[in-house]
Amino acid sequence: MPPEVAPLPLITNDAVVLGILFIILAAVFVTSQSERPFWKRFYGYVPALLLCYFIPSLFSTAGIFSGDVSRLYFVASQYLLPASLVLLTVSIDLRSIMRLGPKAVIMFLGGTAGVMIGGPVAVLLISYFNPALVGGVGPDAVWRGLATIAGSWIGGGANQTAMKEIFGVSDNLFSALIAVDVLVANVWMACLLFAAARAKRIDAWLGADTSAIAVVKQKVEELQARSARIPSLTDLMVLLAVGFGITALGHVIADVVAPFIEARAPQLEQFSLTSKFFWIVVVATTAGLILSAWPRARALEGVGASRIGSAFLYVLVATIGMKMNLLAIFAQPGLFLIGAVWMLVHITIMLTLAYFIKAPVFFVAVGSQANIGGAASAPVVASAFHPALAPVGVLLAVLGYALGTYGAWICAMLMRAAAPM
Repeated sequence: MPPEVAPLPLITNDAVVLGILFIILAAVFVTSQSERPFWKRFYGYVPALLLCYFIPSLFSTAGIFSGDVSRLYFVASQYLLPASLVLLTVSIDLRSIMRLGPKAVIMFLGGTAGVMIGGPVAVLLISYFNPALVGGVGPDAVWRGLATIAGSWIGGGANQTAMKEIFGVSDNLFSALIAVDVLVANVWMACLLFAAARAKRIDAWLGADTSAIAVVKQKVEELQARSARIPSLTDLMVLLAVGFGITALGHVIADVVAPFIEARAPQLEQFSLTSKFFWIVVVATTAGLILSAWPRARALEGVGASRIGSAFLYVLVATIGMKMNLLAIFAQPGLFLIGAVWMLVHITIMLTLAYFIKAPVFFVAVGSQANIGGAASAPVVASAFHPALAPVGVLLAVLGYALGTYGAWICAMLMRAAAPM
């Protein structure tokens, strides 16, 4: 029998899909800023960012449009995300970030350890109750597929793809685990956004010192106040030229460096160094940081660099939502149990570590999301605490790209040992 072909969605024209996504985003932002009692109560419980993921996923699940058919995610991830990273980092005060102290890095590494430990623990626990759920052989061995989640949750999409190729994961298993990855990660992100709105109370309970975070916020706000002005058309053109010019440079370097490394040192694939996307993100973030040392470049914040960068980021968020199929949870529900146990181990390690070192909830959220969500959502979660803190998420997420494949490979080996023979 010929392979079953998935039906086309109702709307396949990306111009129409993009228009719908912008209408959804605008509706979310307008209602989230509304002073009407209903909306104030509603957004007191439901994070606006979650709706930016969830509403497009409803359209996708209903077959109105499809993230698999549309090219918008490719455009957003390859063009808008790098430009966003540039615009979010160009106003960063690196000295102030360094003053955040070691707790930020400790929480990030704790998040990485939580993913690496959580995978084999989940496999081991579930193997006692249902060995078949974590079994399988060859390309369909569940531990192989779970390695792709480890790659995603420590690094990002590039690391996830690397794990798929390294361990030869079957396409069917990989597709099911993408749903586990996206849905479990987004439920946790919703919890982090919920915590962001209650950060002061949580920090008081932890006895955390938030003075260093306050200094970073103050520095960025002072920069914005000094340089803020109504942007002219020239200002906007320069700002876009910086964002997309560096994005272009990133693509040029990636097109040369990634194939060169793949041809000369293919063993470096395990560190994601053969991934073009890895180099694009590294170039965008590094260039933004270098520019941030130049006062004239940092002055771009005064004409809306971070606001436009955030707008690009939310378009990416909506296109990620398009790739979520809410019905996937019913296809192989047992895999979601593995993902849920895995995430609970990660959360337990993060909260325990935060309690003992008295880390602010901001470090918990960004340290976790820099692993679980990567460069796409870590700055979004950081900005939920304060827009000035978005660059901290960017910096830690890029560190995740460097550790992703290596940590995921170790995690995969541990899961292989824990899986039933």
